[in-house]
Amino acid sequence: MTKSFSLLALAATLALPAAAQQDPKAGKILDAMSAKYQALNAFGANFTQTLENPSAKVKQNMSGDIVVSGKKFHLKMNGQEVINDGKTTWTYLKNENEVNIADADADSQDMSPSQIYTMYKKGYKYAYVQQAQDGGEAVDVIELTPENRTNEVIKVRLKVRKKDQTVKSWQMFKKNGNQYTFNIKNFRPNPPLTPSTFAFDKAEHKGVKVVDLR
Repeated sequence: MTKSFSLLALAATLALPAAAQQDPKAGKILDAMSAKYQALNAFGANFTQTLENPSAKVKQNMSGDIVVSGKKFHLKMNGQEVINDGKTTWTYLKNENEVNIADADADSQDMSPSQIYTMYKKGYKYAYVQQAQDGGEAVDVIELTPENRTNEVIKVRLKVRKKDQTVKSWQMFKKNGNQYTFNIKNFRPNPPLTPSTFAFDKAEHKGVKVVDLR
């Protein structure tokens, strides 16, 4: 279950309170990116995640799909689903046909995928690196570095598409040598939503074991 929370872990690393002098060029790009996502009713995307640790000769690839609306999200990854309606979190384990239910408290909301496009505002310095080509697309490359030196993250590198201010990818570098790369594909603005998009429907999972942790 740990791997499916890599997005949550990434968001968590960006949630440190502080303020600092920032690169205005990078800030302008990040603000435009953030405003684009926050202006949408909802958005969805496919993504791939790669975990690498060169010294340990580790490389793992996973893929998934996410839908986000405000503080709500529905994440599908590696045979699991994490659904959050802003108040409750359901974690469904497909192979075990089991769902764990927990409260989504206010603090955890700041560490959820639904907040990932505003996290740069808290606890990180940001700087413009360069304009580059990535997969035939022009992107702006921006690096975030933590103000708190005890943070396990060394830096986060964001690539923002110049054509529409959407995030193409990001990389997170940690002190233990782990490098996480997230590539966003098939971005879907305002996808259709149903009542079950952000709630677990027990009726759709016959015989599911419910573990209520609230």
